[in-house]
Amino acid sequence: MDRRSFLTSSFAAGAASSGMAQGAGEAAENSADAIGKARFPDGLLWGAATSAFQVEGAWSADGKGESIWDRYAHTPGKIADGADGDVTCDQYHRYRSDVALMKRMHLKSYRFSISWPRVLPNGAGAVNQKGLDHYRRLADALHEAGIRPFCTLYHWDLPQALEDKGGWPNRDLAGWFADYAALLAKHLGDRITVWAPFNMPWFFTYHGYGDGRTAPGRKSYADFWKAAHTVALAHGQAFRAIKAASSRATIGCACEHEPVVAKSESDANRAAAARYDAFHNMFFITAAMRGAYPQPYVGQKERDLMGFKPGDEKTMQVALDWIGAHYYLRLRIADAGAPAPDGIDPLAGTRVDMPGQGWEVHPQAFHDMLMRLTREFDSPIIEITETGVDYPSDRPMSAQLHDAVRIDWYKQHLAAMSQAIGEGARVRAYHAWTLIDNLEWRDGFSKRMGLNYVDFKTQKRTMKDSARWYARVAATGRLDV
Repeated sequence: MDRRSFLTSSFAAGAASSGMAQGAGEAAENSADAIGKARFPDGLLWGAATSAFQVEGAWSADGKGESIWDRYAHTPGKIADGADGDVTCDQYHRYRSDVALMKRMHLKSYRFSISWPRVLPNGAGAVNQKGLDHYRRLADALHEAGIRPFCTLYHWDLPQALEDKGGWPNRDLAGWFADYAALLAKHLGDRITVWAPFNMPWFFTYHGYGDGRTAPGRKSYADFWKAAHTVALAHGQAFRAIKAASSRATIGCACEHEPVVAKSESDANRAAAARYDAFHNMFFITAAMRGAYPQPYVGQKERDLMGFKPGDEKTMQVALDWIGAHYYLRLRIADAGAPAPDGIDPLAGTRVDMPGQGWEVHPQAFHDMLMRLTREFDSPIIEITETGVDYPSDRPMSAQLHDAVRIDWYKQHLAAMSQAIGEGARVRAYHAWTLIDNLEWRDGFSKRMGLNYVDFKTQKRTMKDSARWYARVAATGRLDV
């Protein structure tokens, strides 16, 4: 997804143009020598990731219900270029050819999400068998191709019927989500053993209910706190429900981890960076791993807003089998002055300052993120659930296909990952974002993050240079190929 546009628009970041800016010291950190020497474990799973709303299309086909993103995208002015999710990449009908594409790329893992309203049109109650059968066929096709299915249960497309009942601020949603998780594990657990309940929970709770910048577009920081707590409870309940339904299941998370640094060494900027890090990077993983929110970041006022009840700590805390982490870029955080008058916006008083004229290339931050997770959570198994970089779609197709800048970004960051593995990080899988160009949420089709080019009129897929290079990496375990 296009991380930078959300950050700049949401938090008054500095630079406004597209592109990438090199981080200080990048020449030493990311030399050709380091790339050439990078090595990876033989069993590392090279993969790619997508999400249902962004690639499936078929938005109302075969009994699928409406999601909050269907409703949002059908509202004029919400998506940058007037796009919607009605067709996108039509993967619902073209999944077999996409699996064949993955096989040509030598991929061994595919992280996808299941559309909740495709399986349960009303979020609960009657099952849509055609929707469930679709994911059974997808998993079978992946197995036939020698690719591990990795399922994210929720990648932001809440059934609109449940939003109409209050959405994530409604604590009852945790139970409905656990029922949904149990259903999937019961019917698909023989085919899918790797599960992540949520994708980037901070993002859809804060932007969906706090500042209203994404679906469902509600603006209430009090609702954000309720939604965040419901999601933390739902994660714990879903974990137990999946385990009860499938003895083979392994369950982790898929949270974003972007290292933060203070814009300067002033006390105010350092305090702002610490606050931002506690929410953006540690909020939900700490809730899951330790049954508590970051302290003193979450105090009694916030617990009251959440509707925190005795025993919630035990519900939230689970023994994750692995940790999933997204990485896109490093963030520079500055103090923005006095907090908002209501005093309940968790990011009030902080500002993201993007460096230079674009998306900073600073692979050392990726290395540092991996080592932090290794230190703080006792050397867990780590799945890299997303990494990638955008390319504006207004460039000619020839420039889109010959995407040397993207290859260079991946080379530098994978070299940093190799270093972290050598220092003890237990990385099991790496998923590039994304397999194919798709609908980049609020940015519509204006950004292309795919390894493979999609002509959205004909639905033809064409391998970019980055896809061909990544295929060689997956086949050889080397970056200088």
